[in-house]
Amino acid sequence: MRREVVLPLFVVCFLASDFVRTAHSIWLSLPPSVTKCVSEEIQNNVVVLADYVVVADQTNAPTISAKVASPYGNVLHHAENITHSQFAFTTTEAGNYLVCFWLTDQKLEPGFEISVNLDWRTGIAAKDWESVAKKEKIEGVELELRKLEGAVEAIHENLLYLRDREADMRTVSERTNARVALYSIMSLGVCIIASTLQIWFLKRFFQKRKLI
Repeated sequence: MRREVVLPLFVVCFLASDFVRTAHSIWLSLPPSVTKCVSEEIQNNVVVLADYVVVADQTNAPTISAKVASPYGNVLHHAENITHSQFAFTTTEAGNYLVCFWLTDQKLEPGFEISVNLDWRTGIAAKDWESVAKKEKIEGVELELRKLEGAVEAIHENLLYLRDREADMRTVSERTNARVALYSIMSLGVCIIASTLQIWFLKRFFQKRKLI
């Protein structure tokens, strides 16, 4: 009986940890005079860690520039003339966070391009579990349970965020529908008034001309 209960819980926890795993390794091909960006929608109060490096066949790899911007346009990271770097921040705005890369040297041969590897981690994937384990002196199953607890909390926060977004979208939809209905009624009223005035002016015109 105990075995039948533990296995489903383990499967649920495994799926939960897989659901909130937000570590991405992204490869970008970067030609000259082109800016390439990657965006991700992140909610408020989430830790973001990222490392990026230029991968090129040459010994002296061309340098790049990078910029990270928040949904409201605040620059969170900006670096120029580099081949590798990293950044970390905690989100204070909910929305799409944008990271862009471009080659610093624009006078390269046509068809030349380099690859940029971006290791992007958010939420629970960005947490330093080794430091937590050393600080709290936990390991093995206890550490895995702590990770699963963090995963469940992250899922709960994501569900609350989605619920709030759905409520905001529903409010906007209802407000838009009300405005459309009001404008439709106003348009219909204007058409009726214009038609009535047109008929009245035509009737007076014909009466003055003694056509009716």
